[in-house]
Amino acid sequence: MAEASYPEDLLYHPEHDWARIDAADPAVATLGITWYAQDSLGEVVFFDLPAVGASVSKDASYAEVESVKAVSDVIAPLSGEIVEVNEALADDLQKINEDPYGEGWLVKVRIADPAEREQLMDARAYAATLGG
Repeated sequence: MAEASYPEDLLYHPEHDWARIDAADPAVATLGITWYAQDSLGEVVFFDLPAVGASVSKDASYAEVESVKAVSDVIAPLSGEIVEVNEALADDLQKINEDPYGEGWLVKVRIADPAEREQLMDARAYAATLGG
């Protein structure tokens, strides 16, 4: 499993999800679950990939991740339309545990409301919610 970390270039949702705004195209964000979320879940054994073209709403579930311990909703930190899913996860779910901020990303969305970013936390604020 990955070491505990909360990269500074991400925005964080209180439900342990993250968003990385694409520097080349700020209308697109990559979404995933945090180190804390994957660590709490344990080994991920199932992720139901959502469909490209599906809409996601901030603060609402857009997928489920199942682990050896539990089934957990994946909450969207931003609203938008899914423009890409991480197809590599279909063959290697371990990436979610091993590299939650890199190869373990879940989906990319075209952001519907850029102002929603202001409601997310930076790494320091998120870590503080975890007692760090």
